Amino acid sequence: MSIQQAAPAFRNKVTVGLLAAVLGCVGAHWWYLKRPYAWLVSLISVSLMVACSFAETWWENPAFFLLFIPTLDGFVEAIVLCLMRDERFDALYNPGLVRDKPSGWGPVLVASFTLLIGTVAFMFGIAMVVIYVWTALGLLDGLDLKG
Repeated sequence: MSIQQAAPAFRNKVTVGLLAAVLGCVGAHWWYLKRPYAWLVSLISVSLMVACSFAETWWENPAFFLLFIPTLDGFVEAIVLCLMRDERFDALYNPGLVRDKPSGWGPVLVASFTLLIGTVAFMFGIAMVVIYVWTALGLLDGLDLKG
């Protein structure tokens, strides 16, 4: 009696790119690629999200700014993984499996979308840090920012 092992699943560049772009802050693409320590990325991110929820104003909580690190990492990894050559991607994440056809334009479109959204998120993070620091230093005293 022999135990038959399941064939390893073929990992798709579009899927990993979308997971990294949309849920990269919690390490969803790490789980998909079966990377070690995926649980640690998820644990840290969820802990930071919980810490943000306890703040009176969540976007002024230092945990919110720390959450930008795994979020931006997800954007960067989405671009890198989507634009990686098919041969190299398959050697790293699909060893021994054969790709039926080239990945085509899907990963390029995901990388373009990720670059757009990631740039906006990065600029937002920088703006929030600048406003927070300038407010703490009193440089915005007397200015009506809401008007």
